[in-house]
Amino acid sequence: MGLKEHYRSDVVPQLQKRLNYTSIMEAPRLEKIVVNMGVGEAIQNPKAMDGAVNDLAQITGQRPVITTASKSIAAFKLREGMKIGCKVTLRGKRMYDFFSKLVNIVLPRVRDFRGISPKAFDGRGNYTLGLREQVIFPEIDFDQIDKVRGMNITVVTTAKTDEEARELLKLMGMPFRE
Repeated sequence: MGLKEHYRSDVVPQLQKRLNYTSIMEAPRLEKIVVNMGVGEAIQNPKAMDGAVNDLAQITGQRPVITTASKSIAAFKLREGMKIGCKVTLRGKRMYDFFSKLVNIVLPRVRDFRGISPKAFDGRGNYTLGLREQVIFPEIDFDQIDKVRGMNITVVTTAKTDEEARELLKLMGMPFRE
């Protein structure tokens, strides 16, 4: 059974019961997942961007968009318009597949993993999680990588409050620390 079917058959009725919703349309749902990789060393070495783009494409199964600097910062030798990162926005089936892979395969592979912080909500029902290395994804071949890179994963939900979003993610299998 896929994650979307699990959401419809199990998660929505439980959310309705716990948060007193009258309609199933009130229940929060996943809207999109944004995976972002900042590549600071691309300022000195523009070739570093290729490795990050390849890694992110392998992890998500979708071609990343290269992000550019919005303003110049002299202390970092950064000019406006320089390529400094890449990101992927996942929606629909790919989003559910990625979420399922993240919860069931990737997070348990993190060293000394005791659960993710329940405090990383932004106040509007979205959750951001930082990973230190791309090696914990099963698609990445350890011998092929040029450099260990971290990434941020933002789960955007339709929840209005952090409590609703926390309940949704917990029911969908997110391993929060108690």
